[in-house]
Amino acid sequence: MAGSAVRVRSRRRVRRTGQRLQLTAVVERDRFGYVATCPQLQGCYTQGQSYEEVVRNIRDAIRLHLEDRLASGEPLPEPGEVTLAILDVAV
Repeated sequence: MAGSAVRVRSRRRVRRTGQRLQLTAVVERDRFGYVATCPQLQGCYTQGQSYEEVVRNIRDAIRLHLEDRLASGEPLPEPGEVTLAILDVAV
């Protein structure tokens, strides 16, 4: 099986107003529109009719997920690396 991979690194920046995280969003098109997930935040996903809408929606979903973590006393995710792999699979 052949394939290719893309690695994406996330970063953490601290500013006076608080922490800023750069997280990865995976956006896929399906027959109903678009679906987006954030691999670093388990269960964080959304959908939208257009690419622009799904990007707005995943930003909101990520923000709400992080706010909930902070309110629950859970740590924010550490910057990390996500690897997206394109695989050739025989069927």
